[in-house]
Amino acid sequence: MIREFEDCLNGNILSYWTEKMVDPRGGFYGRRDGFDRLDEDAPKGAILNARILWSFAAAYRLTGNDTYAAMALRARDYIKEHFIDPAYGGVYWSINADGTPLDTKKQFYAIAFTIYGLAEHYRATGDEESLRLAQSLFNDIEAHSFDRVKGGYIEAQTRDWCKIADMRLSDKDDNASKTMNTHLHIMEGYTALLRVWRSEELLAATRGLLRIFLDRILDRKTWHLGLFFDDDWKREDGIFSYGHDIEASWLMLETAMVIGDEDLYKETLAATEKIAMAALEGRKEDGSMVYERHADGTLDADFHWWVQAENVIGQLYLAAYHGKPEFIKEAAQSWRYIKDHIIDCENGEWYWCRRGADGSIDRVDDKAGFWKCPYHNSRMCIEGIETIHQLGISD
Repeated sequence: MIREFEDCLNGNILSYWTEKMVDPRGGFYGRRDGFDRLDEDAPKGAILNARILWSFAAAYRLTGNDTYAAMALRARDYIKEHFIDPAYGGVYWSINADGTPLDTKKQFYAIAFTIYGLAEHYRATGDEESLRLAQSLFNDIEAHSFDRVKGGYIEAQTRDWCKIADMRLSDKDDNASKTMNTHLHIMEGYTALLRVWRSEELLAATRGLLRIFLDRILDRKTWHLGLFFDDDWKREDGIFSYGHDIEASWLMLETAMVIGDEDLYKETLAATEKIAMAALEGRKEDGSMVYERHADGTLDADFHWWVQAENVIGQLYLAAYHGKPEFIKEAAQSWRYIKDHIIDCENGEWYWCRRGADGSIDRVDDKAGFWKCPYHNSRMCIEGIETIHQLGISD
């Protein structure tokens, strides 16, 4: 798999973004539709740009490719110039194609991803400006999102850090004050920052986030994660999100490893094995994974690109860390599904999904856009390469 991951990362994913998504006006374009048609005037999202930064920085760290270093710096500079709010801190949710602010709300999910990208950029290049910006954004989250009374992190605020009525990431989400998804990616961003900056405050916050997953978000009856919660941590859904479960199973373990507490690591190791195995309830015989099970027990049986990518990583972690070598073969089968059904070998990048009913290609959703970024798929390649190399798993 190593050579195939390398070829996919370099020749399919990142080549698409360097050849088709660089905006001569600055930064990167905001969208290509499902037919690969460029929308030059599409708004640009903070999540897209932060994930572009992470992807190129991580790829540069892995490969030493100078083109990736240049793309990462381009993304970092554009974020600094256009997304970071010079008046109040944090990052805008979106900007116009010309770089002017559009939606100025402060979604802490987006701020967390910006930390993730900046921390990885510092890790890959030693760029002190990226570290400084990441530290400042960490302080913004701790000052404005952290619930010091009931624990956890709220979803969103206005530009000037006041309450906001609609806290949702997207129309499909519940308007809950606390969500698994935002906590997962704040933890992810903090873990990346903790790798390069071990302050006591950051260490405590990262440990606290992992404990929230173990003590609040994880349902120990089903070993699935809850998605939506109120201020008091009352769960407001009955959904099993297989993609988020398998993603969290390895991200939680990664966080425990970076924290470096042996007892916490052992506790997390035991829990994440059960989370991963519960997630695999959504895995099909051909290696694919369905999106989620609704509260009424029915399935959203579409096969989203990001779920397939996280499925591969989660299974490799089961083989590498949980003493389950049989999942090397299972991960390889899941990778074959991606190659056969999700990757666009002709035009580059991956399709959004294959439809569950008939297996047709999803052309309605973007090929590249606000939520379709070179992140889950490039990370699958990078994590796959590093896990196989570092742990000596037979390729």
